[in-house]
Parts: sequence; C-alpha cells; structure tokens
Amino acid sequence: MSKNESEKSWRLATQMVRGGTMRTGFGETSEAIFMTSGFRYDSAEAAERRFKNEEPGFVYSRFGNPTVEMFEQRMVLLEGAQAARATATGMAAVNAALMCQLKAGDEVVSARAVFGSCRYIVEDLLPRFGIKTHLIDGTDLTAWERAVNARTKVVFLETPANPTLEVIDLPAVAAIAHKHGARVVVDNVFATPVLQKPLQLGADIVVYSATKHIDGQGRCLGGVVLGSEDFIVNELTPYLRHTGPALSPFNAWVMLKGLETLELRVSRMVESAASLADQLAGHPGLAAPTNVPALLYPGRKDHPQYALVQRQMSAGGNMLAFRPNGGKAGTFRFLNALKLVDISNNLGDSKSLITHPATTTHQRLSLEERARLGIGEDLVRLSVGLEDPRDLVEDIAHALEKAG
Repeated sequence: MSKNESEKSWRLATQMVRGGTMRTGFGETSEAIFMTSGFRYDSAEAAERRFKNEEPGFVYSRFGNPTVEMFEQRMVLLEGAQAARATATGMAAVNAALMCQLKAGDEVVSARAVFGSCRYIVEDLLPRFGIKTHLIDGTDLTAWERAVNARTKVVFLETPANPTLEVIDLPAVAAIAHKHGARVVVDNVFATPVLQKPLQLGADIVVYSATKHIDGQGRCLGGVVLGSEDFIVNELTPYLRHTGPALSPFNAWVMLKGLETLELRVSRMVESAASLADQLAGHPGLAAPTNVPALLYPGRKDHPQYALVQRQMSAGGNMLAFRPNGGKAGTFRFLNALKLVDISNNLGDSKSLITHPATTTHQRLSLEERARLGIGEDLVRLSVGLEDPRDLVEDIAHALEKAG
C-alpha cells in the first residue's frame, strides 16, 4: 500500500496530525517551513521540463510550495476532496472559487444570508463583469427552484449562515443546481470540516477561511478551496497562478499545526456552546420573543431548521446569535460590560469573541436589507472558545444585567 493510500485509510484524528507530511533528509518530526520564493534547477533542460509540467517539482512559491502543499494535502484528506489549493485569505478563496469559472453572460444564484464581503463579491463585483446575480432566501427551496435555470453557472451559499445561523438543505439545493448543470459552491466556515461534509451532501466546491477554526488561535490569515481534480487543476490553478493570492509558507505551517488539534478544539467548543445556549435561553436579559428569536443555536430544538441540522451536521457548532434587551443602546451596554469575552469580528478562536454585525461585518447593507435578514440593531454573534463555560456564563449573565 502506497503512502497516499495509507493516508486515505487513516481515521480523522490521524489524518489531521500526519496527513500530507513530507520530510526532508534531516528527518524532522515537525513539518518543515520552506521560506523561499523560488527554486533552482539542475539544468536549463530541467527548468524547461518543469515549466511544461513534464516533470514534478516546484518553480515559484506563487505557484506552489512544499509547506503549502502539505497543508493542501492534509485538507484534502480531512474534507474527502480530490484536490485543493490554498490562498492568502478566506475571501481570496471565495473570490477565486467563483471568478475562475465565470464569464460575462453567466448567472449566479446566491443565498441572501452570507458574510458581508461575500455579499460584496456577489452583489457588486460580479455584475461589473457582465455576470448576472440573484439573491434569494436560502431556506426556501421554492425560491431556488424559481431562480436556478439553464444560464446558472454557480450556486453559492453558507450554511450555517453568518450571522443569523440559518441552515440550508444542501442535498436539495444541490439536486436543483445539478438538474440545470450548475455547480454548488459552499462556504463551510461555521460548520468546519469536523461537523459537516458538503461534498458528501452534493456540493461541488468547498471554501474555508482557514483564519478561523483551522488556525484557531488568531495568529494568521489563510484560505483554501477544495473540489474535483479537474476543477482545481484546470480552472482554479491557472487563475491563482496568474493573479497571485498565494498563501505564505509560514502561514501554511501555522495552519498545519492548527489542524493537529482542530477536532479536539471544535469538540470542546461545541460542548461549551451547547451548554451556554441552554443556560441563556429564556434569560430575562434577552429581548422579548418576536418574529426574530431572542437566541439562535443550531443544536437546540427551537432552532427553525433543527431537523435539518440533525440530518446534515454532526453537532450544532460553536456559534450563537442572541439579542440583549434595550435595542442598540442596551446591546452596546451589554458588550461594553463584558470582562472575559472580547469584542472582535473574528471567530473560531480559542478565545470567545463577540461582534455586533449591524455595525461591523454587515454594516454596508441597508437598514431594510439587514431587517430582512434578521440582523437587527440588537443582534450579537458569539463565537464560543475554550474557556471554562461556567466563566462564560457568569460573564455574559453579568453583562446582560448591565444591558437593562
């Protein structure tokens, strides 16, 4: 059995620690960091062959790098994909996954509830190049049926979505898209590859901001795109090669170290998030029930798509959204009263982080559009970290009292 075949037979935890490892002649146990921009050739003929892809090897770190390739191969094993390419950031991954396969005259159908920068690409950037885009309610399968047609090249979505945690039926949407020959691109950041496998649920392409849970400790930026070998090699790679959003070898090494503990960290975060959600539900410091629930957590039975979560996710994740009392002013009082949880727009960190989407990640949307998405002036998004959940409960409960 070859090394590659052995890696595929390993279980998840083993793949995350050892998958894709390439050792030098020094026999290092930790992956080597190849901090080099270029590579030498034994002869002019060898350089020619390598540029023609007639012999294996690296030519320039914008095109490929040994440390970056180790990260890509480990992600391939973890995701169950055929191939992957890493990028400098998560948004570079989203942009490349879309732009590399689209041209003027194509159409894109996207769920309306996506990260603010993803909305910018779909709503503002793509139309500049003659690509028609449609934004729909991702939870409404009838809306997908109406919007996807023979001109649709790509379907794009997040599930769970940022920041309202709505969950989309991936197999159903994939079936609709594939009926018309469209590809399904899924941003799987909130679920992580530990809790949800979009490719197994019908998606064609998966993107991650590796900055989030994969690094998991707020150290550096990175992204990755995964899919079929044909898509990665023939469509994505030329786009990345000539536009240059390359992942730094050092950042790739940090991501490799993050993957070694990803399952452990996500499992602990999920456990804490579920406990926190149960203890916060019904808290008098949360807003009175309206058409927008006061607390949203995919792992709770009162989540609007709880049955769907049970079918396509192995757990509810580490993200919560809730609404303190007192509107925007009360929510700001709540945020400013937190002593343990940090105000930050990042997520997936070992430290618990909280943000106010209406004034940060989704501030560019109109008031009407935010209301349509359920992103009120009182909504906060909480990324639960690795602190003792009892300390988190005490900190949040105290701050809710301050919110009034």
